[in-house]
Parts: sequence; structure tokens; C-alpha cells
Amino acid sequence: MSTQLLVNGRIYSPAAPDATSMAVTDGIVVWVGEDRPGRALHPDAEVIDLDGAFVTPGFVDAHVHTTALGLALTGLDLGTATSRGECLELLAAHAASHPDAVIWGQGWDDAGWTEAGDAPTTAELDAAAPGRVVYLSRVDAHSAACSSALRRAAGLSEDDQAPVTGEAHHRARTAARDLLTAAQRTVARTAALDLAAANGIVAVHECAGPDIAGLDDLAELLAHPHGVEVRAYWGEAVRTAEEATALLAKTGAHGLGGDLFVDGAIGSRTAWLCAPYADRPHTGTSYLDVDAIAAHLRACTEAGIQAGFHVIGDAAVAAAVTAFERVADELGAPAVAARGHRLEHVEMITVEQAATLGRLGVIASVQPAFDSAWGGDDGMYAEALGVERARTLNPFAAMAAAGVSLALGSDAPVTDLDPWAMLRAAVNHRTEGHGLSPRAAYSAATRGAWRAGGARDGLSGTLVPGAPASYVVWEAGELIVSAAKDSVQRWSTDPRSRVPALPHLEPGSPNPVCLMTVHRGVTVYER
Repeated sequence: MSTQLLVNGRIYSPAAPDATSMAVTDGIVVWVGEDRPGRALHPDAEVIDLDGAFVTPGFVDAHVHTTALGLALTGLDLGTATSRGECLELLAAHAASHPDAVIWGQGWDDAGWTEAGDAPTTAELDAAAPGRVVYLSRVDAHSAACSSALRRAAGLSEDDQAPVTGEAHHRARTAARDLLTAAQRTVARTAALDLAAANGIVAVHECAGPDIAGLDDLAELLAHPHGVEVRAYWGEAVRTAEEATALLAKTGAHGLGGDLFVDGAIGSRTAWLCAPYADRPHTGTSYLDVDAIAAHLRACTEAGIQAGFHVIGDAAVAAAVTAFERVADELGAPAVAARGHRLEHVEMITVEQAATLGRLGVIASVQPAFDSAWGGDDGMYAEALGVERARTLNPFAAMAAAGVSLALGSDAPVTDLDPWAMLRAAVNHRTEGHGLSPRAAYSAATRGAWRAGGARDGLSGTLVPGAPASYVVWEAGELIVSAAKDSVQRWSTDPRSRVPALPHLEPGSPNPVCLMTVHRGVTVYER
């Protein structure tokens, strides 16, 4: 056995809030406490001087699209475009310098553009990149602007000019995806996982599916050598336990959920609503009804497989909750709760629905950065839904209070792979009363996310003896040191709480700098 002893730091361990050292043997935390007894207990250990650095459990991002994130990092990232004109300029410049078979761009967000007008049209893409296959995904990844060449490849009408949504979008994305080379995909996923490690993320939950990145991409990702752990979800509905078992074996996934679409997204106006959008005379898109949701849930429960669904609009959430109640009545609430089924996003949920999900052990994988980007009385949510409905979105505090276990994720590349920004968004919710305490937010990004991924050992996501040695060393910076009226600070400053302090999470506070990321005792990033 080999032991490392980390000394002269500050260890975030509620079991030992004053700990300044930690011992790791063969990938397992074996001791936390003060330096002097640590050295006495482990006299033969390799000593690593932290020089005052701050050590936390590694983050887990509970909702990621790895290859798509990598394509944004290595390809055409349109997230910086502030207007349609600038978006097209970025496309033209990229096309001139990249002769690839397909131009894959991501991240344009017309909701924040400064000029009047709609999203890029097919004719505008053709003019910016003549003759090229162009796929430009909107920031929410539920619609895309497509060139004429891509429309032809996907068998779509070339007369349409607007971005494609729903099934047409799935066909366009599949056609564009098929033109990516294996080398492009490899470079992309390496870039994505490297970025995760550099941000203190030790594991990601990949949300794959036939309409997202395809089975080949998932197989390549699971075989890709990298220190960041990947837990895979496959979003394809089944009807029987036998189908569920066979599909899990075929895909190599760990669960049949993630982005199994019940509906779309608010930004693309495809989230399934009970009442029409404030600026559109329709209620969005429904991909699965209650019967289909219940069939998939029943099949997975009987097969002992974790299931899940993508639900955003209130009609989608209502359909999912009704299906959960139906299956619980048939198979028993304990059988349903034992599987740790998940719902992704769950943006429009009532207190009563949250109570039902809490009772049935359903885990909510939520994305706080959505509120940061599009919440508030003047944000995209308010524009799409009206101010009053927008204020009900992402009620994290109410969900937690109802007993729903939360796991935080980014939905990258929809929002940045930035766990500290994610925590700040969860704590500083744009609707008063919806935010989490820093302690609850941090738990949901570590222990809660491990639990959402099936780790129910009570140790993963902590730094206590017996826990996997998955931790991050941060430049200490300024920790919370004084009591304040603001709940962002108050929870961790009273020594009687026996909880160590975290870095500041106020809006605008800087991120701690990641110095080293270690997963199960193996260093996956070092600055």
C-alpha cells in the first residue's frame, strides 16, 4: 500500500471542520485531522505540502453532452454573438478557414441580441458559407439554423427559412453528425473532459440518445481513455422490462433516461405548457404522453434500471408526475423509490408535485445557470411566459423542502462547465425564496450528484475516512470569515455549526483557482 499525506491546507470535511491534513491510501481517504497527529499516524507517507490551499470533494456535473461541448470548444462557438449580423460574420470567418465537410456551430441566443429581427435564415447561412453543410444549434439545443445543403442531406424542405425544431431538428442534427469524422469527435471529447478536470469536476453524467449524439458517439465516449469518470444515460423509451434490459446492454449505458424527451425547451418555444406561450399561440411540443412515460417507468422499475425523463414545461412535468403516481400504485412506492429515478430540468413544478416526487424518491437534476441566464422579470422566461409564470420557474428551495433530492448540472454546452458559477446561480436565484443555501447547493453538486448517479454509499462526495479520494486543491483565496446578515455567509461562520467555510458565493465573486484535481487517488489535472 502507498499513502500520501496532504498537510498545511484546509480540508472541507464536515466530519472534521478544523482539519488541515488528509491521508490517502490506494485511492481511499483514510484519515482527516490536524497535521501533527497525521504525521505520527502515517510516518512513511509521501508528504504533500498544500501551502495553505483549500481542499474540497470533487464536483460532479449531473447533465452534460460531452462531444457537443467539445465541438463548441474546438469548433464554431456562437455564444459571443450579440446580434444576428455578428453570428453570420463568425460563420463566414469560420467557413473561410475550415474546409471540414460540415460546419458545426453552437450557442447562438437571439433572446439576448441587441438588434431587432429573428434567428438566422437558411438564405443567410447560404450567403455566409456558400454551398456548405451548416448546422448552427441554438443555445438550448432544441432548434437549429440549417443551410440548404444540410436540409437536402436531411430530406427537409428547402423552402423553409426558419430554424428547425422537433423531429425536423433531430433529422438535421443526425445528418450533420454523420458528417463528423472520428478524429473530430475524439478531439472534441478530449477537450471537453480536459475542461471538466481543469474546473475541479471528477465525473460527468452524459445524457445521450438516438436524437442527440447517436450510439456510435456514446460507445466512443465510454471507450475514451480519460481520468474524468463518465456515467452514461440513454434517452430512448421502452415498453417492457425485457426491452429495457436489452437496450441497456446494447448501449453500454448505466441508465435509460437523461434526455428522454417529454418536451423541448422554453427558448425554442417547444417546452410543453398547460397554457399558450405569452408570445406564441401554441403550447409547445409533446413527445411522450402519460401512457408512454408510465410504460417506460414501469419497464425500468421492474428491470431494476434507473429511468429518467427530460421535462421542462408544466404540462410535461404534470404528465411525468401522473405517470409516477400510476406506476407507484401498480408496483408500490418502495419499488419505485428504490431505483432512484430522475427528472432532468423540472423547471415548472408545483409544491404539490414536488411533494409527490419527494415521496417516491425521484431525483431532480437541475441547472441553476438557466435561471442566471434567462430568469428575472426582464429575461427570456418572462418574454416567453409572462412575468408571473416566469417567477415560478426553478423553485429549488421548495423542491428541497418537499424532500426532492437535488443534483446540479450545467447541460453543457447549453451553459458553461463552471461549477462555482453554478453554485452562485443556485444560491443567488433571481426570484426571491427560490434559491438554496450555500451548504445545500454545494451538497447537490457533490454528494447529491453522486447519489443521482447511483452512488448511495453515503461516502461519495465527502472527505471522510472510507470515502473515495476524489478531491480538488484550490488556491485558498478569501474564505468566509465574518458573520453577516446575508444567508450566503451566515451558515458557515458560526463555529458551533461544525461546518467548514466555503469561498464567497456572492454575485460577482471570483472563482477559486483549481490547482489539482484527483479522482480515486489518480491526478487528472494539475496546473
